[in-house]
Amino acid sequence: MSVPVPVLTIGLLVASNVFMTFAWYGHLKFKAAPIVAVILISWGIAFFEYVLQVPANRIGHGTFSAAQLKTIQEVITLSVFAIFSWAYLKEPITWHHCVGFALIAAGAWFIFHDWA
Repeated sequence: MSVPVPVLTIGLLVASNVFMTFAWYGHLKFKAAPIVAVILISWGIAFFEYVLQVPANRIGHGTFSAAQLKTIQEVITLSVFAIFSWAYLKEPITWHHCVGFALIAAGAWFIFHDWA
Protein backbone atom coordinates (compact mmCIF):
# COMPACT_ATOMS: atom_id res chain seq x y z
CA MET A 1 0.00 0.00 0.00
CA SER A 2 1.48 3.35 -0.99
CA VAL A 3 1.06 6.58 0.93
CA PRO A 4 -0.77 9.33 -0.99
CA VAL A 5 1.57 12.08 -2.19
CA PRO A 6 -0.06 14.87 -0.14
CA VAL A 7 0.13 12.80 3.06
CA LEU A 8 3.76 11.81 2.43
CA THR A 9 4.76 15.36 1.49
CA ILE A 10 3.13 16.97 4.51
CA GLY A 11 4.41 14.26 6.86
CA LEU A 12 7.98 14.77 5.66
CA LEU A 13 7.61 18.54 5.96
CA VAL A 14 6.33 18.26 9.53
CA ALA A 15 9.24 16.00 10.51
CA SER A 16 11.67 18.32 8.73
CA ASN A 17 10.31 21.29 10.63
CA VAL A 18 10.74 19.62 13.99
CA PHE A 19 14.46 19.23 13.22
CA MET A 20 14.67 22.76 11.82
CA THR A 21 13.04 24.29 14.86
CA PHE A 22 15.40 22.52 17.25
CA ALA A 23 18.38 23.48 15.06
CA TRP A 24 17.42 27.15 14.97
CA TYR A 25 15.91 27.68 18.41
CA GLY A 26 16.76 24.75 20.68
CA HIS A 27 20.01 26.35 21.77
CA LEU A 28 18.16 29.29 23.35
CA LYS A 29 17.87 27.22 26.54
CA PHE A 30 21.69 26.85 26.61
CA LYS A 31 22.95 30.43 26.36
CA ALA A 32 26.12 29.56 28.30
CA ALA A 33 27.23 27.12 25.59
CA PRO A 34 30.00 28.41 23.31
CA ILE A 35 28.60 29.81 20.06
CA VAL A 36 30.92 27.65 17.92
CA ALA A 37 29.58 24.50 19.60
CA VAL A 38 26.01 25.73 19.16
CA ILE A 39 26.60 26.39 15.46
CA LEU A 40 28.15 22.96 14.86
CA ILE A 41 25.41 21.15 16.77
CA SER A 42 22.75 23.16 14.94
CA TRP A 43 24.29 22.26 11.58
CA GLY A 44 24.28 18.61 12.59
CA ILE A 45 20.59 18.79 13.47
CA ALA A 46 19.82 20.76 10.30
CA PHE A 47 21.31 17.95 8.21
CA PHE A 48 18.28 15.84 9.11
CA GLU A 49 15.98 18.72 8.19
CA TYR A 50 17.44 18.68 4.67
CA VAL A 51 17.30 14.88 4.46
CA LEU A 52 13.53 15.18 4.95
CA GLN A 53 12.74 18.50 3.28
CA VAL A 54 14.42 17.90 -0.07
CA PRO A 55 12.53 14.64 -0.73
CA ALA A 56 9.30 16.24 0.51
CA ASN A 57 9.59 19.00 -2.07
CA ARG A 58 10.68 16.62 -4.82
CA ILE A 59 7.83 14.18 -4.09
CA GLY A 60 5.23 16.93 -3.65
CA HIS A 61 6.10 19.01 -6.70
CA GLY A 62 3.65 18.17 -9.43
CA THR A 63 0.84 17.46 -7.00
CA PHE A 64 1.53 20.90 -5.53
CA SER A 65 3.02 23.93 -7.25
CA ALA A 66 6.23 25.43 -5.84
CA ALA A 67 4.18 28.28 -4.33
CA GLN A 68 1.85 25.79 -2.68
CA LEU A 69 4.79 23.78 -1.30
CA LYS A 70 6.28 26.94 0.18
CA THR A 71 2.93 27.91 1.67
CA ILE A 72 2.49 24.46 3.24
CA GLN A 73 6.04 24.76 4.59
CA GLU A 74 5.35 28.16 6.20
CA VAL A 75 2.08 27.09 7.81
CA ILE A 76 3.76 23.97 9.20
CA THR A 77 6.74 26.04 10.37
CA LEU A 78 4.52 28.39 12.33
CA SER A 79 2.48 25.54 13.79
CA VAL A 80 5.54 23.57 14.88
CA PHE A 81 7.20 26.72 16.20
CA ALA A 82 4.14 27.72 18.24
CA ILE A 83 4.06 24.31 19.93
CA PHE A 84 7.85 24.35 20.42
CA SER A 85 7.83 27.87 21.84
CA TRP A 86 5.09 26.99 24.30
CA ALA A 87 6.23 23.47 25.28
CA TYR A 88 10.03 23.75 25.12
CA LEU A 89 10.82 27.41 25.69
CA LYS A 90 7.85 27.91 28.06
CA GLU A 91 6.81 31.09 26.23
CA PRO A 92 3.11 31.94 26.16
CA ILE A 93 1.07 32.06 22.98
CA THR A 94 -0.93 35.26 23.15
CA TRP A 95 -3.97 36.51 21.31
CA HIS A 96 -1.87 38.61 18.92
CA HIS A 97 0.15 35.52 17.95
CA CYS A 98 -3.13 33.76 17.17
CA VAL A 99 -4.37 36.71 15.09
CA GLY A 100 -1.10 36.82 13.17
CA PHE A 101 -1.19 33.08 12.52
CA ALA A 102 -4.83 33.35 11.41
CA LEU A 103 -3.89 36.05 8.90
CA ILE A 104 -1.11 33.84 7.54
CA ALA A 105 -3.61 30.97 7.27
CA ALA A 106 -5.93 33.32 5.35
CA GLY A 107 -3.05 34.04 2.98
CA ALA A 108 -2.56 30.30 2.53
CA TRP A 109 -6.23 29.98 1.61
CA PHE A 110 -5.67 32.44 -1.26
CA ILE A 111 -2.70 30.41 -2.53
CA PHE A 112 -4.76 27.20 -2.62
CA HIS A 113 -8.05 28.68 -3.83
CA ASP A 114 -8.79 27.96 -7.47
CA TRP A 115 -9.60 31.33 -9.02
CA ALA A 116 -10.02 30.00 -12.58
